[in-house]
Amino acid sequence: MSHNDQRLRGLLVSICGTLLVVSTPAAAQSPNPQSSASFQAPSSPDFMLGRPRASLGIRGEWVMASAGSDIYDFVTKQLTIEKSSFNAPGFGAELGIVVAPRLDIVAGFDIAKSSTPSEYRAFVDNRNLPIEQTTSLKQANIFGSVKFAVLPRGRAVGNFAWIPSTIVPYVGAGGGMTHYEFEQNGDFVDYADLRVFPESFRSSGWEPIAHVLGGADIQIYKSMFMSFEGRYTWADATMDPDFISFEPIDLGGFRLGAGFHVVF
Repeated sequence: MSHNDQRLRGLLVSICGTLLVVSTPAAAQSPNPQSSASFQAPSSPDFMLGRPRASLGIRGEWVMASAGSDIYDFVTKQLTIEKSSFNAPGFGAELGIVVAPRLDIVAGFDIAKSSTPSEYRAFVDNRNLPIEQTTSLKQANIFGSVKFAVLPRGRAVGNFAWIPSTIVPYVGAGGGMTHYEFEQNGDFVDYADLRVFPESFRSSGWEPIAHVLGGADIQIYKSMFMSFEGRYTWADATMDPDFISFEPIDLGGFRLGAGFHVVF
């Protein structure tokens, strides 16, 4: 072996030795990935800090009126209106407070209005034209409910972390007040002499309301949930003098809703 080869070999040995000495302390100080993982908070997107104490949400509704009183029978017999004409879109919002792990107290409101143009089925005016009018029903409800979660709403992880359940079905019941307005505007027939006259008939007021409900909350991202709910309501009201010969108007029906809420 030449003198140059011996010098090159010695240089390589020195370099390797230096690298070994430098890397050994660094390896000793490097944390074990498996050990450090045990101290990390959950990284799931469902992870929340603490159990939720309240919720705030909005929803859209489709209201299917039960239309079970004689005012509906009368207008659907005389005019080109069906009982399904009183079905209507609606909107609502509510605030919920958690009072127990599966129990909420909820306060909210919803509104809905139907408006249907029509004409008499059996009469026309003296020019052989339809006798036209519009019939509308508007309801605005203020309510309170008690909601019970059928399944646990989540689980605690340690002292601070909370992982919500993906789907939580619930049931509930409640009551409140409804303000209704039943109106007819346009031309009408006087059955005594078959005279056609323009007029506006109206009945309105506040009445108590009761309901039962059921639905499910579905988590879509962290504290954001989508809700589906069915609600049946009961209410009726004595009509104003414009409709004095009629029995109390039925204001009940089934409401099918879907919306979003956040928990905090």
